[in-house]
Amino acid sequence: MSASTVSYGSAVSADFGGGGLVDLRSDTVTRPTPAMRQAMAHAAVGDDVFGDDPTVNVLQQRIAALLGFEAALFMPSGTASNLCALLAHCGRGDEYLVGQLAHTYRYEAGGGAVLGGIQPQPIAQQPDGTLSLAEVEAAIKPDDPHFARSRLLCLENTWNGKVLTQDYLEQATALARRHGLSSHLDGARLFNAAVASGSTAGAIASLFDSVSVCFSKGLGAPVGSALCGTREFIARAHRIRKLTGGGMRQIGLLAAAAMHALDHHVDRLADDHVLAKRLADGLAALPGITVTPPQTNIVFAHVDGGRGPDLLAHLQSRGVLATGLLGLRFVTHLDVDAAGIDRAIAAAGEFLQP
Repeated sequence: MSASTVSYGSAVSADFGGGGLVDLRSDTVTRPTPAMRQAMAHAAVGDDVFGDDPTVNVLQQRIAALLGFEAALFMPSGTASNLCALLAHCGRGDEYLVGQLAHTYRYEAGGGAVLGGIQPQPIAQQPDGTLSLAEVEAAIKPDDPHFARSRLLCLENTWNGKVLTQDYLEQATALARRHGLSSHLDGARLFNAAVASGSTAGAIASLFDSVSVCFSKGLGAPVGSALCGTREFIARAHRIRKLTGGGMRQIGLLAAAAMHALDHHVDRLADDHVLAKRLADGLAALPGITVTPPQTNIVFAHVDGGRGPDLLAHLQSRGVLATGLLGLRFVTHLDVDAAGIDRAIAAAGEFLQP
């Protein structure tokens, strides 16, 4: 059974000796905590398409202020948030420069090109997740009718769990400004980057013209992202959100979950990072597996002899889920504890040192 065809349905419903499921596929699999559910149940709501949902309005004001922007817009997903950013920054025949393995280029169904006529200019990521600034500069097109118009630089932080340094982000955004480009940050795991680097989300975000941040990844909300920028930019994005079917009604329930996450789930991201290191160290001690030391909550590993898919299947049989699209990937989050990590290591050990 290949990594891409492993079925998770039976694993989710199985008992595994009373140990429960250890789901390390992504930090998107979390479920609302009891306290978050209470916040959702008591949220004041209204029709957000009319701008009447008070909880959404408070969330938008709060995240904008937290990240240092004039305005923000609540979005149903990170993909929707990034798409609206692309379409608000660029017109048809424009171009955005982006990492070859960036989420906005590789994993969002080509939305900018399909819906906006925006040409992506992919650039290979370096091992640390950065784009070579020399390659970025060389890829910016001159003002010539033969070329698409270079308009936007898109970066991602974290990228595959790697933190882009503040110094690099300062240089990259300064380069974009020198060439008249805007800059957008896919900050789906922005708070992981801030916690891991000892910086603040606001300090990172302040370098960009727009930022997208997810509430449904490490922060543990059931759904939702926010797009931040100037009032004029957010007004354009608001129209595009409606155009693409993103107008939502009584969504204060979801906004309340996001605000609870901001209140209670940011600092605890450090716990996820500790558990990721615990997992990486445990796996690295086993034979036949190479592990990339994690910087945040994502662990990548490679199994010798092409046995990664077989290890995934074995882990699933023991109630441990992971993914295998880019090598083996394990992601820690608030629904995984140290006991779960130790179960994952033990299950891998059964396979690797039988």
